[in-house]
Amino acid sequence: MVYHLTARRLQGGLIHLPASKSITNRALIISALSGQKGGLENVGRCDDTEVMIAALRDRPPVVDIGAAGSAMRFLTAYFSIQEGEHVLTGTPRMCHRPIGVLVDALRRLGADISYVGREGFPPLRIRGKRIAGGAVEMAGDVSSQYISSLLMIAPTMAEGLTIHLLGDVVSRSYIDITLSMMQFYGASAEWAGVDTIVVKAFPYVPRHYFIENDWTAASYWYEAVALAKNKGAEIRLDGLTDGSTQGDTIVKYIFSLLGVRTSFKDKTKKVPTEVSLRGGGMVVSRLVFDFRHCPDLVQTVVCTCCGLGIPFEFSGLSTLRIKETDRIIALKAEMRKLGFVLYDDGEGRLVWDGERTTPTMEPIDTYEDHRMAMSFAPLALRMDGIRIVRPEVVSKSYPDFWEHLRQLSFVIDEA
Repeated sequence: MVYHLTARRLQGGLIHLPASKSITNRALIISALSGQKGGLENVGRCDDTEVMIAALRDRPPVVDIGAAGSAMRFLTAYFSIQEGEHVLTGTPRMCHRPIGVLVDALRRLGADISYVGREGFPPLRIRGKRIAGGAVEMAGDVSSQYISSLLMIAPTMAEGLTIHLLGDVVSRSYIDITLSMMQFYGASAEWAGVDTIVVKAFPYVPRHYFIENDWTAASYWYEAVALAKNKGAEIRLDGLTDGSTQGDTIVKYIFSLLGVRTSFKDKTKKVPTEVSLRGGGMVVSRLVFDFRHCPDLVQTVVCTCCGLGIPFEFSGLSTLRIKETDRIIALKAEMRKLGFVLYDDGEGRLVWDGERTTPTMEPIDTYEDHRMAMSFAPLALRMDGIRIVRPEVVSKSYPDFWEHLRQLSFVIDEA
């Protein structure tokens, strides 16, 4: 399927954002470990959460998580402490995404996990059992989901768990989300230093938990407001909190540099409320930013800067190579189709110095990556006739995305 998008102007309106996928999947694991039945409110409904719900409910011998990276990491740890044997697998791309760092750490703690195929990659054969716990070292510059996976099962360990992180710690905000949620459910889990986390052997307590909406999903509407030529348009987003633990709340600051102003209907930090986005603010002439702690915003900001003609230098992108696709390669290839020549240094840095080439306007490939589809779509406000291949990939995290674009006056036809 190919979608053809056009948008002469942006129409204002209220967007009902999806619940946070990252918070939902953490809540599902922690709630299950607490022994609670139900008790979660505003559970996100998308491909990644549905596979997690089904796996925890049905516990089949073979668990196919599709393309859900967080489900692969979280369930690897979860099933390692559950009775029974499970094979954990996914899409071909998932089976090329490394998981050795997590498996090695779990093995050092006593888990029984073996590789069905290639060493260091799914599928995994997991024979669950009680794990005593103790201390373990992990690289901090890989996916934070490896760390969160260990943390969430740590309260069940007789000796608790101490994790020493080596090197730079990326996506620290996602680790903080995990610790905050664990603490809400009664766990003793906290940073004991800049590179050490300690979890004591205190069991989780069942609690009612409300899952807030997704700041990462909000980023696409920030992009739309930034790219709109009619600066009077106002987009309102529901279910967000100003004091959210989600690291992607930094989108407020990033887009303030790109002309978007954010205001909250209710500034009470712990209460989800409505957020208003308006354009017309000052725009920087060049953007330099380190995305180490918010990598899921990279594609959105790259597309926005190119659409506005703002050169950039972005760093802290090393984890983008092990996402749903190699997002650095994908961005360079697809932006070139639109006439933008990007460069990377192979060390997690991506640069656009303003160099242009003749655009081919070929359809944008999505690489089975939901964020490629959603970040490129708002460029229809600046470019005539954006075409996107396999638009259905948005169901991974935001099933209503295309309908919400139509709500804001985008015309979407099936090419």
